[in-house]
Amino acid sequence: MRPERDGYGCGLVTAAAFSDDERLAIYKAIETRRDVRDQFLPVPLSDDLVRRLLGAAHAAPSVGFMQPWNFLLIRDRDLLERAHQAFQRANEEAAEMFSDEKQALYRSLKLEGIRKAPLSICVTCDPDRAGPVVLGRTHNPRMDVYSTVCAVQNLWLAARAEGVGVGWVSIFHEADIRTLLGIPERVEIVAWLCLGYVSELYEQPELAVKGWRQRLPLEELVFHDRWGER
Repeated sequence: MRPERDGYGCGLVTAAAFSDDERLAIYKAIETRRDVRDQFLPVPLSDDLVRRLLGAAHAAPSVGFMQPWNFLLIRDRDLLERAHQAFQRANEEAAEMFSDEKQALYRSLKLEGIRKAPLSICVTCDPDRAGPVVLGRTHNPRMDVYSTVCAVQNLWLAARAEGVGVGWVSIFHEADIRTLLGIPERVEIVAWLCLGYVSELYEQPELAVKGWRQRLPLEELVFHDRWGER
């Protein structure tokens, strides 16, 4: 038997490296994950599948174990159309912010996820979930949001393993989505995710393929001991 500490079972289990196949599968999910904007298939996602994806999200780490996330599942076509209209208004504003060459490329990108994906999930963060003083958030009030983003990443990787594409829509006025979904003012909107099966994905990130921006060399981003020292 394992010893108990301070009256509680220590709850420790053996931590071993994964098998070669398991390890490679993890890295494959990470390296082939894509932000899907247009390649969704019109095939419904089963309740069991959605439950697995939400379970993966809910297994994410959270500061103070506060678990600040909520997941609003949106399938209603009227709501999705109104969300798309809110996106279109913001997207037109965004296009005007880029120079001529970049603006033309921006407008050429297909951003049809809200309309094409069979399911959208709005992921939110409730800063009051664990009370006013949260272990680990005492000196950085944004830790609850960072925790929620970990839940988004968990869901995204699990979706990749299931053959489900995910697109993160970030171009909208928060007030439009808050009103559309009845989200309380104190709750922060973190992500609008479009989910659906996909039969193909870009080999590289779409924005790299289309010349928007390329992946930076890892070596340029790693410092040792002090900022700027390589």
